[in-house]
Amino acid sequence: MNQPSPAPSNQSNIEMSANVPDECCGRRLDQVASELFADFSRSRLQQWIKDGQLRVNGEQQVPKQKLLGGEVLTIVAELKPEGDWQAENIPLDIVYEDEHILVINKSANFVVHPAAGNRDGTVLNALLYHCPQLESVPRAGIVHRLDKDTTGLMVVAKTLQAHTDLVAQLQARTVQREYEAVVSGVMTGGGLVDQPIGRHPKQRTKMAVISDGKEARTHYRVLERFEGHTYVRLKLETGRTHQIRVHMAHIRYPIVGDEVYAGRFRIHKGTSQALRDSLSQFGRQALHARELGLIHPATGEAIGWESDLPEDMQALLAVLAAEQV
Repeated sequence: MNQPSPAPSNQSNIEMSANVPDECCGRRLDQVASELFADFSRSRLQQWIKDGQLRVNGEQQVPKQKLLGGEVLTIVAELKPEGDWQAENIPLDIVYEDEHILVINKSANFVVHPAAGNRDGTVLNALLYHCPQLESVPRAGIVHRLDKDTTGLMVVAKTLQAHTDLVAQLQARTVQREYEAVVSGVMTGGGLVDQPIGRHPKQRTKMAVISDGKEARTHYRVLERFEGHTYVRLKLETGRTHQIRVHMAHIRYPIVGDEVYAGRFRIHKGTSQALRDSLSQFGRQALHARELGLIHPATGEAIGWESDLPEDMQALLAVLAAEQV
């Protein structure tokens, strides 16, 4: 299938065209458009067709219009702001950036996306200040999230095309995401948690393992064992909300500091005062997005990044190690 003419560098306006191959005779306009303009989601293309911003031989049609082959499809669309969010001058720890994507190392106590009670001070607000064109990209380019108190690597799409590509990669499960955590309890070995996750039936702000939830798979392996705790590496196959936290609590190795899923704070017998203090004062879940790997949306190259453990987790591991002496 022939390739559309490239979009201009100005990401606020899209101007593209493509010829419909003869073999597409009898097929719907929206189906053919989604193949010819694969940089954009089908729902967006359908909206452009309805708005007259994607035309057939210069004429407006409906998404279900049947094509004959040989037509010229043209897109002349203006990307409008996706929300009423405000840009804020908040520092970001940027690990990588080019014209298509950026990767940040998120700190703790940093909400990713505005919501009720957190309308500002978020990663999204910071991204809009750093890169104003993100106002025209869905969710300001955010394609996956980290919880407020989970640290580590996140990728952000800087263009609509990169956003579509990264969302497709996440759905195809080709994005590699590995985490490290400290959990309560001593694991005998690694394994796989393959349990569906959905909204908690009674506590609607929480997630839970439920029979009719969405498929969720988390691999884990032991990095180091301590007295009463384990340092683990985790790999996501799926990306459900709070997945690692829910799965670890489900198998009774909750993440240290997780006030939502770990239950009542417990310390095993014989714990030193130093470790007791470290555990009780650890102010978040001990979870860090350590590695991120993906296919670059523009170059097709496999690329990846790694982030060192934050100081609070390093300090906790040091105290745990000292207990072993």
